Amino acid sequence: MSHEHHHHHTDNKKALLLALILIFTLVIVEVIGGLLTNSLALLADAGHMLSDFFAIGLALIAFKVGERAASKSKTFGYRRFEILAALVNGAVLVGISGFVLWQAIQRFQEPPEVAGGGVLAFASFALVINLLIAWIFLRGGDVKGNLNLRGAFFHVLGDIVSTIGVLVAGLLILFFNWTLADPIISIVVALLILTAGFRIVKESAHVLMEGKPPGISLQKVEKQLKELPHVHSLHDLHLWSITSDFPALSCHLVVGDGADRDALLREATHMLKKEFHISHAVIQIEGEGMECTTMCSNPHPSP
Repeated sequence: MSHEHHHHHTDNKKALLLALILIFTLVIVEVIGGLLTNSLALLADAGHMLSDFFAIGLALIAFKVGERAASKSKTFGYRRFEILAALVNGAVLVGISGFVLWQAIQRFQEPPEVAGGGVLAFASFALVINLLIAWIFLRGGDVKGNLNLRGAFFHVLGDIVSTIGVLVAGLLILFFNWTLADPIISIVVALLILTAGFRIVKESAHVLMEGKPPGISLQKVEKQLKELPHVHSLHDLHLWSITSDFPALSCHLVVGDGADRDALLREATHMLKKEFHISHAVIQIEGEGMECTTMCSNPHPSP
């Protein structure tokens, strides 16, 4: 594990732990607020925050588990656990959005009385804490590079938007006594959670299906490998990611007779690391006769 990677990991964990503590406090406050003011929007927001609490707890566990060393049965260690965590996260988001939608539709039939002023006060408090949490993430963690942390961060962004929604609902109820604002805002929140959840499910499924890492062009990798000295052709090129910031590659290079294979291997490995940040590459170098035994229809290659 590179020093930089390790540094990210520690920061990621710190950011997550701090966020966890703040979110838990906020959930308690919002549940009390929702019950006192009779606001579904506040309760939905609390439910949303609770889902975040689980999501971020899951992300934290994933980092801890991911640090466990490789073993005889799991040769890559537990790095992929965080992708599983992200998948569960996304699925939870989708589920919660469904629940909130269903609740909101029920409220349309008979909108209850909601205390606007109280909603406003609780939502303002929630917004301040949420912005603080987002700031902790952006300052302390590697949101761009890590799918696990990005999943958790999307939860927080969803929170900010939903809390602003609750705030608006509070204003509308306070000034115009428009109680329908409560379920309407809940629906907007639900749709937001739904899209984030869907995206995370899609991305983590891509990793689990051994899909190509999004930042790397397969054509470019192939072209650069073919341009190496003495390389005639290549086959069985595979590019996938173990986890969100850990790409891997395997490939067979067919070389001419005069090739210095060790030098070629060094050069190929260096190129992949420098150009594409692929530090886990397995390269098989073979002569031209060899390729035919695996690739050609003629089972007896000419000597």
